[in-house]
Amino acid sequence: MSQPSGSTAADLPNNATSIQRPAAAAADIPDFQGNDRLLFGIVLGVLTFWLFAQTTLNIAPDMGTSLGLPATTMNIAVAITALFSGIFIVFMGGIADRVGRMRILRIGFCLSIAGSLLVALAPTGTLAASALVVGRALQGLSAACIMPASLALLKTYWHGAGRQRAISLWSIGSWGGSGLCALFGGLVTQNFGWRAIFLTSVVVAVLGLLMIRGTPENRANVPLDAKTDRFGIFSFMVTMIALQVVVTQGSRLGWGSVETLSIAAVAVVFGAIFLRHELRTEGPFIDFRLFRNSTYTGATISNFMLNGVAGTLIVTMQLVQIGGKLTAQQAGMLTIGFAVTIIGFIRVGEKLLQRFGSRKPMLWGCMITGLSILLLGMTHVSLENYKILVIAGFALQGIGLAFYATPSTDAALSALPENQAGAGAGIYKMASSLGGAFGVAISAAIFTALRADTGAPLLDGVMAFEGGREIAVREAASLALCFNLVMVVVAAISIMLTIPRGKARS
Repeated sequence: MSQPSGSTAADLPNNATSIQRPAAAAADIPDFQGNDRLLFGIVLGVLTFWLFAQTTLNIAPDMGTSLGLPATTMNIAVAITALFSGIFIVFMGGIADRVGRMRILRIGFCLSIAGSLLVALAPTGTLAASALVVGRALQGLSAACIMPASLALLKTYWHGAGRQRAISLWSIGSWGGSGLCALFGGLVTQNFGWRAIFLTSVVVAVLGLLMIRGTPENRANVPLDAKTDRFGIFSFMVTMIALQVVVTQGSRLGWGSVETLSIAAVAVVFGAIFLRHELRTEGPFIDFRLFRNSTYTGATISNFMLNGVAGTLIVTMQLVQIGGKLTAQQAGMLTIGFAVTIIGFIRVGEKLLQRFGSRKPMLWGCMITGLSILLLGMTHVSLENYKILVIAGFALQGIGLAFYATPSTDAALSALPENQAGAGAGIYKMASSLGGAFGVAISAAIFTALRADTGAPLLDGVMAFEGGREIAVREAASLALCFNLVMVVVAAISIMLTIPRGKARS
């Protein structure tokens, strides 16, 4: 990973929204300014992950039935995309700083095409699991290329209010795409089959590639032969994969089994080795000096936690499909409020940032998101009433995340030294991907483990969806959603402790 030139993150102002023109980036055309053609091409790349790849949060039951795969395997397939994105996103951000951000962006598009094709053409039978998991992993690698490279380009090729507008549109692609994914996935699956989703993703990626053509290359002023922290990457990858296996397979293997405890021990040992190595090596995979800046730290931690709230989507969608017998399309329609509000309010978050600075809208976003989870957690009511709560809850969640998105991203980018724009953006987006991966995996694991309990209710007075037959399913969903509420509380605390008060500086 590239090293800062001249100053560290600690030397930068803590005001998250201070705007500085880049002084250390190299480009084939030094005075090139970002344009809408490039911006919308980038947004299409972002959508291939957040809109298309993330549809699995809703359509996983249909995919599993079609391919003959069990729920535990589908949980791996759902989470592995965000996991691979999170593992490699910092590394690819550092590589983008070195070899060129446009080059890595184009590689990301190509990986998206390959991964989507593999998923779309996955055969039934013995090869189904392998094809699906490998395809989903390639989609994660694609996101690891696209996210940090595109954010670094936003920082370099757009400035001032133009950058804030570009970030807002980028956020519509990411947060808005995640808002539409359940609705989009349900509609397409019901009418055209789930494979059509990933074939369409291929078309979108090709269109994005065409739109970014002709953009000059951009890279940081760091040597091409700078040392790569291979051991750091390896130890981090082992740690994350071991944790993911424990979370997704713990209930199947047995939480107290030798296998589960051994894998957990691997995660702990390699995690400790990774931290020790990164703090001592030169050119670390993750440069912890960036976290000397409290604003960047708060934005990154809260970003991890709020992206983990994606767990509410997989839990709620499976609850109404398994417990309420709804189809994927009917379940997806319940999230329409999320899609409308997150897209409609993203630009409101931008205006709040300009008026109040980052801290207040980020906290308001946490409060509204927490309220949405409280509504989703009221699983004791009748199915018809719960549908209303889900629609209202996801609409509020869209508003909360829209308030949070642009102020948080602007806070993180503005705190980065120019020579580490790609790598620092990679860490920030790693928080997004790993937060989503572990939020989904842990929420799904809690729900899958507890809904299998057909014994006495865990809670008193719980009404079932259909004549008293789905009590365990609803209780499992309620407890899994409580985990998501805890993540929102932690996000709010991190913001209060790290993000400075006051308006943005012009």
